Amino acid sequence: MARPCFKLEKPHPTPLAGVDEAGCAPLAGPVVAAAVILDREKFPRGIDDSKALPAPVREAICARLRKVAAVGVGIATVEEIDRLNIYWARMLAMTRAVDALGMEPAMILVDGNRCPKWERRSLAIVAGDAKCRSIAAASIVAKVTRDAIMREHAVDHPGYGWETNKGYGTPEHLRALKLLGPTPLHRRSFAPVQQFSLDFEVSPEPVPLAG
Repeated sequence: MARPCFKLEKPHPTPLAGVDEAGCAPLAGPVVAAAVILDREKFPRGIDDSKALPAPVREAICARLRKVAAVGVGIATVEEIDRLNIYWARMLAMTRAVDALGMEPAMILVDGNRCPKWERRSLAIVAGDAKCRSIAAASIVAKVTRDAIMREHAVDHPGYGWETNKGYGTPEHLRALKLLGPTPLHRRSFAPVQQFSLDFEVSPEPVPLAG
């Protein structure tokens, strides 16, 4: 299959930002979005949908993107996911990613079928990470950033396998949820987490007796 290119981007004004997110489906951790403005004359080779690239390749491309492109990252926390729902948390993360660019794009291409409710010129493209180079670049940054966050959280919350499953509902992760219960980083609004939450309600810290 052909890799993402600039074909769908060229009709639009520049600077053009591609926007994508990572982490809508996991049971734990934040949702992370990235916005990337590429220099069409100077960009890393091999940019593709992040899902199509091995982790070492994603990480190498991400490092190069941060050197030659404008990059913004936006995060919606677990608390925001549970309060807003994952759809609106995703929109919030994408808005924060564009805000973090440090410049206002003339056009934004967003992966998916809906753009955030912002007063910015933008277009949603279904499977945009497989078609548009700028969106694919954003998918790489979002994925690499979120994977690094989940590896860090795995150190503080061992046993759930986040260093490898990144919070997705793998059999290993579900077994740990049943055995250990949810952590503060689990999305309690998600059904697989809800079913274990009642059995592991956190008791308040005991108040020490005056003496």
